[in-house]
Amino acid sequence: MTTHASKPPRSRGVFCNRTLNMRSIKAIGYDMDYTLVDYHVERWERRAYERARDKLGELGWPVAGLQFDHDAVIRGLVIDLDLGNLVKANRFGFVKKAFHGTRELDYEEMRTSYTRTMIDLALPRWVFLNTLFSLSEACLYMQLVDLLDSRKLPPGMGYRDLYEQVRVTMDAMHVEGELKAEIIAKPDYFVKLDPDLPLTLLDQKHAGKKLMLITNSEWSYTCAMMDYALAPYLEKMRWRELFDVVVVAARKPEFFTTRSPFFEVVTDEGLLRPVIGALKPGVAYLGGSAAQVERHLGISGDEILYVGDHMFGDVHVTNRVLRWRTGLILRELEDEVESIIRFQETERRLAVQMIEKEELETELAHARVALQRSRNHYGPKVGESERVLHERIAELRHRITELDHAIAPIAKSATELANARWGLLTRAGNDKSHLARQVERYADIYMSRVSNLLWATPFLYLRSPRGSLPHDPSTPAGPPLVAAVPRE
Repeated sequence: MTTHASKPPRSRGVFCNRTLNMRSIKAIGYDMDYTLVDYHVERWERRAYERARDKLGELGWPVAGLQFDHDAVIRGLVIDLDLGNLVKANRFGFVKKAFHGTRELDYEEMRTSYTRTMIDLALPRWVFLNTLFSLSEACLYMQLVDLLDSRKLPPGMGYRDLYEQVRVTMDAMHVEGELKAEIIAKPDYFVKLDPDLPLTLLDQKHAGKKLMLITNSEWSYTCAMMDYALAPYLEKMRWRELFDVVVVAARKPEFFTTRSPFFEVVTDEGLLRPVIGALKPGVAYLGGSAAQVERHLGISGDEILYVGDHMFGDVHVTNRVLRWRTGLILRELEDEVESIIRFQETERRLAVQMIEKEELETELAHARVALQRSRNHYGPKVGESERVLHERIAELRHRITELDHAIAPIAKSATELANARWGLLTRAGNDKSHLARQVERYADIYMSRVSNLLWATPFLYLRSPRGSLPHDPSTPAGPPLVAAVPRE
């Protein structure tokens, strides 16, 4: 990334939903995993998948032949625990695509299952894939649905029971720490280094911002990962000196909503002692609560920006409960934006064809109304005979059909951008995806990685774009990214 005034590539931008003056921010908090520390997603999730699969194999489940499919799942999908489906919904909660196990549902199956159903994430039926850590879990679950339907798993188990078993297995794997030990042993294999990250944090620190690290990871893992990610680029300081507050095993989202005691991390081995009195600079802590951190810093509410990758645990709760400003890390955004840019020329052609189609459909609708009035002898006198109207209607339908044939493959390719199965992270058919709606509601800013803030600097005024509605004259003509082809 460049460090001067020229803009970075659009894929490395900082995108603003709610205007944010960085000069008014006095403290910036960061999550660690997939935020300050960026992983090779496929490698991390494959190992998580394999370890969970093997643990289920130890229970006697026939899972030895299962393999992780990196393209099978993307962030922002929703698991339907009632039906054992994985679905993608638009911003209103309507399901636009669904898989049962590893099989895609056809149009009629979709109608049968979801015509009268709207996704409400507050209900226990739905599990939202908030973070990249969800990919291995969801992939394994959908493959196990196939085994459950084939009656190869323990009898009496339903789709919800199956998910709970996968969830418990994944949690146990993380608690036992075998995967994290493997990552600590081979950080060069699992972790992506970002040389721009330390400079980003140093700019913020020297601009007078209080920096915080608040992570759910335990002390030993946090130390190892932060050392690997930052130490090679810090010449005269340790990574802990960058931060005014370091909190590990924070139990987010409870850290933001409840009050628990802090414990001081006394040794590098993680020895703890209770905290009596005020927090001290340069000390790492375990547990605690956001309210205590606010008191320690003398800062609260919209003077604090918190940046993380988890939609609920990092962004939603801090926004709703604490009124902190929020930043969401969407690592997939770089591929997403680059895919959209590559498709732009095709999209322009698609837009022209869609405008032509809309004009033909409007003409067809008026011709049909004219024929209807002529047949039923009402309304203004129709200037053309019914035979002429029939011929014009037939010609218009023929031209629309030809146009549909031309549009269909282009529209299909638009739905496969970034991921052949699910398409773009932020789109669901013609509309924004359910994930995009969550991003709009809860993330003041969003970006692909923390170092995108290097260009933004600690002093920039980030302005949200002017909102528009379909009736707004400033709304650009033409369709959204994915054109709709009507069903016969």
